[in-house]
Amino acid sequence: MYPAELKYTNDHEWVRVDGAEAAVGITDFAQKQLGDVVFVELPDVGRTLKQGDSFGTIESVKAVSELFSPLSGEVVAVNSDLANHPDHVNSKPHDTWMIRIKVSNASETAALLDANAYEALTK
Repeated sequence: MYPAELKYTNDHEWVRVDGAEAAVGITDFAQKQLGDVVFVELPDVGRTLKQGDSFGTIESVKAVSELFSPLSGEVVAVNSDLANHPDHVNSKPHDTWMIRIKVSNASETAALLDANAYEALTK
């Protein structure tokens, strides 16, 4: 059910590591819990994050939730398309990235969940 090429957090973010960079989004489980997403607040490019830091918020018709960085690094891009199309988080959760970070400590990926472990967490 969850893409095997992604890694996951207990806070329901996914991360796709591509060399020294990683794309971050939220999982299908998270978007179903939130309901219709109406707004996503993302950090400025250049912000430095530590693993577990809040990097923004996501607002749905039901709730406002914080977003947490799965890895430490510098924000090198934000998905500005989400300003006009926050619903992409609902329709394509595992394809819709929110931020891209330049990873500063690749060993932190060892603490992330694989698809099977994440699916077990959501049962």
